[in-house]
Amino acid sequence: MTSDSQDLVQSDLDVLLNAHFAGKIVRKDLTKLVKEGANVPVFVLEYLLGNYCASQDPEIIEEGLQTVKRVLAENFVRPDEAEKIKSLIRERGTYKVIDKVTVELNEKRDVYEAHLLSLGIKGVVVPTSTVKEYEKLLVGGIWALVTLEYFFEEGQKGSPFIVRLLKPIQMPNMDMDDLRDGRRKFTAVQWHDALLRSSGMEPTNLEERAKWHLLARMIPFVENNYNVCELGPRGTGKSHIYKEVSPNSILVSGGQTTVANLFYNLARRQIGLVGVWDVVAFDEVAGIHFKDHDGVQIMKDYMASGSFVRGRGSINASASMVFVGNIDNVKALLKTSHLLSPFPDAMIDAAFFDRFHAYIPGWEIPKMRPEFFTNQYGFIVDYLAEFFREMRKENFGDAISKYFRLGGDLNQRDTIAVKHTVSGLLKLLYPHEEYDKEAVRECLEYALEARRRVKEQLKRIGGMEFYDVHLSYIDLETNEERIVRVLEQGGDSLIPDDPLNPGSLFTVGRGSGGQLGLYRLETQVTPGNGQLKLSGLGSSASAKESVKVGFDYFRANASQIQASLKAADHDYHLHVVESHNTGPSNTVTLAAYVALCSALVGKALESQMVVLGSMSLGGSIIPVESLAESLQVAAEAGAKRLLLPMASVGDIPTIPGELFAKFQTSFYADPRDAAFKALGVQ
Repeated sequence: MTSDSQDLVQSDLDVLLNAHFAGKIVRKDLTKLVKEGANVPVFVLEYLLGNYCASQDPEIIEEGLQTVKRVLAENFVRPDEAEKIKSLIRERGTYKVIDKVTVELNEKRDVYEAHLLSLGIKGVVVPTSTVKEYEKLLVGGIWALVTLEYFFEEGQKGSPFIVRLLKPIQMPNMDMDDLRDGRRKFTAVQWHDALLRSSGMEPTNLEERAKWHLLARMIPFVENNYNVCELGPRGTGKSHIYKEVSPNSILVSGGQTTVANLFYNLARRQIGLVGVWDVVAFDEVAGIHFKDHDGVQIMKDYMASGSFVRGRGSINASASMVFVGNIDNVKALLKTSHLLSPFPDAMIDAAFFDRFHAYIPGWEIPKMRPEFFTNQYGFIVDYLAEFFREMRKENFGDAISKYFRLGGDLNQRDTIAVKHTVSGLLKLLYPHEEYDKEAVRECLEYALEARRRVKEQLKRIGGMEFYDVHLSYIDLETNEERIVRVLEQGGDSLIPDDPLNPGSLFTVGRGSGGQLGLYRLETQVTPGNGQLKLSGLGSSASAKESVKVGFDYFRANASQIQASLKAADHDYHLHVVESHNTGPSNTVTLAAYVALCSALVGKALESQMVVLGSMSLGGSIIPVESLAESLQVAAEAGAKRLLLPMASVGDIPTIPGELFAKFQTSFYADPRDAAFKALGVQ
């Protein structure tokens, strides 16, 4: 987009916002300007700016800025100046302050009493009419411009302070009809851009996919019990929206938390964060740690059902759970591990990750630079937050069934996840519920991709239980099925296309950590007297023993491969490389034998081949453990050929046909047969 076209788009959107949402918008550069010099909540600041600076006239804006600064300087209560302000009220008789006000009913006196947070005074009488007009005073409280009076009588029971007048400087209520009417004046693209500007981003400088990912960050605000993770490089603004953009979310930093703090405090009989906030976001997931041993299990239960058991009863809550963290080299992780590896070990559990409705690819969002922050108009933060909160009462999940049905690979959890994401995106983009088939399709494809990204990692963690990753949808009109893919699944393979050097091969085995992984064996042959040197196996005695058994069989039977070969006339150095960091494997006996044969003969294996199976010292073939999962690992690594023991033929029906068809498969009956077929001799 050229600079001229950007300016035109910005201008058009500014005009629309000023025309249809006057008093509810603010120029975001003004927020940054005043915020630097005033330690005041953003939603309070933007409300004032929206009232005094909602114009495109520079003179009016400048005048409004001065008014806002004066109001803040004269009336905003700093906690360290509370006593000074109380003295001013007493001496003058009346004074205006900006403070957070909460109200409760005093049943004994039959009056409403206010608590002013920064001023630190309680028991302040509030007129009943004020409470009826602004009910949010009773539910969490609101920031307001309060006119206080001071009246003291001998023997009076209540506070001498009295609320004479209260004017909210947050949104006291939300007119959704007004918002829906305003939304109708915008195209979907314009409204999308308006939401991004409201969060502080400049959409005209962002790629289309990045804009959708930034929108997806807002879904937890409009959807109840929505679970999402976002991992990406540092500096992409992952936690910003949960900390600054809404007063209804909380960002848990520092890592360590407790069940009492997060869910329910049995001693105080008080619900935790999930019952108080709309969104609970965890920053730096690598550091998450529960003091309680059952913390992760309770979190799993809550993420699955929106309820948890503490004490004798079940407790419901609606807070969405967000997990953000850092991930550096996506390509490297895809080769060696999975894209959920930054989570702590206690959470590396397929059942836990299966609760995630979506995975936002943070690596597709650019690192924040000045040009990515907007200086244009956007909704004031409090208006945006109230819009989000009101939309939590709606459900747009049934929109899919009007035009599409979901494919056969989606299980119940997949279906719930996709409906949640589609509902959230439609709520954000079409709060007036006026969307067409293509709008639903766009949201559906994003939802399927976000859920498939979760399942691709589950497949790597949990094996064949999660093999059905080809998430799709079917058009009800055309009956056409479309499979949605994830971009990062392409890329370089661990197993190269070109042939390896003699003595090198790939195999799949179970490492010391209990996970299947890809192993590369490399062998070097030099003149000597039949000695073996091992490397790459660390201190694992069982893994070393596994290779030595293969070496002993090779040295005793080398002549079976070629009569003129004398294994005892050479020394051998065999190095094992763990491609997936799964720890040394003790199932590489046959692979070691074949690698040694290849090295001694000087003939390379066929390209892109994986040798599976193991053997005993006597040459008996051991079938492949977890055949389907092993083939899955091989396929993801880029294998095109398989060498399988005949002893594993009975397990072939357990392999999905689509997976088995990816390979040219050969079978061997004994170690000698395996060596010949691996080398392409027969």
